[in-house]
Amino acid sequence: MPYKNKEDRDAKHEWQNEKLRPQAKVARKVRQAARDKLDAAGVDRTGMDIDHKAGTAAGNGAANLRLRKPSANRSFQRNSDHTMKANKPPKKK
Repeated sequence: MPYKNKEDRDAKHEWQNEKLRPQAKVARKVRQAARDKLDAAGVDRTGMDIDHKAGTAAGNGAANLRLRKPSANRSFQRNSDHTMKANKPPKKK
């Protein structure tokens, strides 16, 4: 999550923006299916994010899913509205 404090997050604004994206509902279902798949397999994902190595379009196969620390999974460059600029981590200095 790109926010330091939960109070800074404007969930209502995020929800309004998400409703404007026609693919948002499908993307949410894909992410939830990934969570369900790992939970059914008995994987402990406490404190971890599920990362799709090749993106959600590649599906929820075991080869495409991995657990990562939130700081690594959410470290993509962001625009001022917190949307991703690019699907690659920022370069290390």
